[in-house]
Amino acid sequence: MRTAIYTLTSELHNEQAVNAATQEFLDSLHLDCDFCGDDFSDYGHHSLDLIYVRTGGTEGIFLRLLPELLKMSDRPFRLLTSGKSNSLAASMEILSYLRQHHLQGEILHGSPQYISSRIHLLAKSEDARRSLKGTRLGVVGKPSDWLISSDVDAELVKQKFGIELVQLPLPTIEEAIDGGTDGAMRIYQHLQELVRNNQLQGFTIRCFDLLKTLHNTGCLALAKLNAEGIVAGCEGDVPALLSMAFANAITGVSGFQANPARIDPETGELLFAHCTIPLNMVERYDLDTHFESGIGVGIRGYMKPESVTIFKLAPDLSTHFVAEGQLVRNQAAPDLCRTQQVIQLDDPQQARYFLTRPIGSHHIIMPGQQKKVIEAILGEC
Repeated sequence: MRTAIYTLTSELHNEQAVNAATQEFLDSLHLDCDFCGDDFSDYGHHSLDLIYVRTGGTEGIFLRLLPELLKMSDRPFRLLTSGKSNSLAASMEILSYLRQHHLQGEILHGSPQYISSRIHLLAKSEDARRSLKGTRLGVVGKPSDWLISSDVDAELVKQKFGIELVQLPLPTIEEAIDGGTDGAMRIYQHLQELVRNNQLQGFTIRCFDLLKTLHNTGCLALAKLNAEGIVAGCEGDVPALLSMAFANAITGVSGFQANPARIDPETGELLFAHCTIPLNMVERYDLDTHFESGIGVGIRGYMKPESVTIFKLAPDLSTHFVAEGQLVRNQAAPDLCRTQQVIQLDDPQQARYFLTRPIGSHHIIMPGQQKKVIEAILGEC
């Protein structure tokens, strides 16, 4: 989707001069956007709608438009201004009015570099937020018994993010499943069918039960499904699933659901491990057994060293953790879950979070520096 720019202009100002200043200002931003002028008929239908306050004396014009704009969109108002012709003063008056009436908004003003960067960030976060709305995520079986701090209110999730959580039983697999790769692929096929039959965009599964009933694991199935764009999480962990859905909406990959195995609170170096990782996140991978049970198929994935973001949404959706760092190496120690990543936090002090106020054990590792876009999305939800 695209960004649109709408304009507010006082009739008291010279139109030719205002148009010339507009062209100069927009050229400095280097934006690829739709310029809609004073025609607000399709307001709310773009990734980002900017109201360019071109002059002072436009407060009354905005006030007259406001009832219709509120019908068209429930997003915060973005007021773009160059500062010329008293436009900043008008924008401040408009934003003050909005806040008095408990409506959200922001003035985009500053250097061309700052404004352009902010617009790109807001457009990216809005695209991600819209992609989450209407998503159906399955909770297959109950959360694992050890996830004692991970209860989620499904109605709150729907209200806040527009995501529907669908409770489903574990799939009944009548035929025998062997403990090797062929059996793991049969589990993958059954989960594919579950996704298709229930029109899901993702799910989390109480996967450890498969060890008892089928003597195999869902690790390979989840790795493949995530690579196919289906957000697939482990152990029935719903907060982790929601965090993975965010990762997928922002980066196009579901992220690595893992828990810290070692933490150095002084240096900020962390070791994360788990037995599955989306296959589209790794440069190569090996097949091994599932670590805890020693049976089935686990994934030892090797992700290229790069910038990463660690993220976790709280079960009550009231807070979250996000930190940026560098994946410095992969390792393959035999006494841990098979995929192992050593991450150096950019801010070593954030390592204390894991030891003082962690949001559960599982966290999601996604590629790139995504903190700003995560904060932008959650700041508006």
